[in-house]
Amino acid sequence: MSEKDLNWKFAEDIVSEPDGVARAREHSLELGVEAVSPAIGAQISVIAAASRATSMIEIGTGVGVSGLYLLGGAPEATLTTIDIEVDHQQDARDAFLAAGTAPGRVRLIPGRASQVLPRMNDGSYDVVLIDADPEHVIEYVEHGLRLARLGGTVLVPHALWRGRVADPVKRDRATTDFRLLLTEVSTSGAVRSALSPAGDGLLQMTKLTD
Repeated sequence: MSEKDLNWKFAEDIVSEPDGVARAREHSLELGVEAVSPAIGAQISVIAAASRATSMIEIGTGVGVSGLYLLGGAPEATLTTIDIEVDHQQDARDAFLAAGTAPGRVRLIPGRASQVLPRMNDGSYDVVLIDADPEHVIEYVEHGLRLARLGGTVLVPHALWRGRVADPVKRDRATTDFRLLLTEVSTSGAVRSALSPAGDGLLQMTKLTD
């Protein structure tokens, strides 16, 4: 195992997941639903805490792993979470309740993100997490930046897309779109961005201008 692989493994293994998150992750694995890795979960929780978030939105509920990390970092915040899979959202609801999350803190919206997002209010969220439909990631990021308040942060897990983004030979649509997104935001004056290599990559963008 290379030094980089050892570092990556250590960063994942050092995370001590709360019981509620661990249960949700186990259920996610049973269903074959890919959740954020422990290292990415810890990072998004820290960002939610540092943002002192009171309002957050998530595109891609899964069965609640990322939502629990967000809510754990921002104990006073509410979370709106969107997913086309109604059954998965019910599993997420159960995971939130089992973890002791008050029902009023979570709003679950079933539906296709491309249809739901245009109805959401501009500049209303401290943290926006985008983890759905990789082939629509650029569209979702555009919406995410619109929804984020000035100084708010947009987070995109899986930004290195299964290790394919760094390989110029890989040219499938999802890989190409992630590569284009990373290139564009790195030179944009509208955001301050950073890419973490933990997990499958985490793109972080803080909104500087409307």
